Amino acid sequence: MYVTGKQRLGVNIDHVATVRNARGSAWPDPLRAAILAEASGADGITAHLREDRRHIRDADMEALRAGIGIPLNFECAATDEMQAILLRLKPHAACLVPEKREERTTEGGLDVAGDEKRLAGFIAPLRAAGIRVSMFIGHQAAQIEASARIGAAVVELHTGHYSDLDAEGRAEEAAAELDALRRGAALAASLGLEVHAGHGLTYENVAPIAAIPEVRELNIGHFLIGEAIFRGLGPAIEEMRRRMDDARDPG
Repeated sequence: MYVTGKQRLGVNIDHVATVRNARGSAWPDPLRAAILAEASGADGITAHLREDRRHIRDADMEALRAGIGIPLNFECAATDEMQAILLRLKPHAACLVPEKREERTTEGGLDVAGDEKRLAGFIAPLRAAGIRVSMFIGHQAAQIEASARIGAAVVELHTGHYSDLDAEGRAEEAAAELDALRRGAALAASLGLEVHAGHGLTYENVAPIAAIPEVRELNIGHFLIGEAIFRGLGPAIEEMRRRMDDARDPG
């Protein structure tokens, strides 16, 4: 089943900051990348303020909050420090993710079911401040149901395992993971949650995820920043937008 209508694209600009930080300079500027992404058809900007500030920094979040005209999705761990920053900046959305200092990128989804009471308390003041709270989780029913119980507005389904299986040519396993993501998206929507998806998505694997009827938004970063080296950020985003739109309405 395909659904017509525009699916939102959130562009993660973390790794513009990674390149900047490699030289300790002011360039390239993540805000400039976000403004270009907005002009190229992005519907939102995602940035992850990590505890160790390995790429995005506090000043970047301040600049993004003030400098873009599309929603800012502030990714972070559920810590007291991040809660205070969120309540001060009041971005459009906060996506809570698991975080380990030793990981290269976010590995797996948040264990909402195993930390339900604490996370419910964590998001309550964010909701009161008008921040849309998203939980970055796997497709397991227990995690989706727990996200609904604690009052999250959104779940973002982790597509990293599907992406890895597809890249490795493990077609049957990738198909099974895709089916599980479809079931998870349907369950989440039935519970009143808005469904997003992201992690590891590329031109080659995005269509089956974009075609899931319940998925309202994709968040894509690393691949687009890498592709920008070869074709420019604007054309890279425009091509992803085209592939998403074609997946939603192949006619």
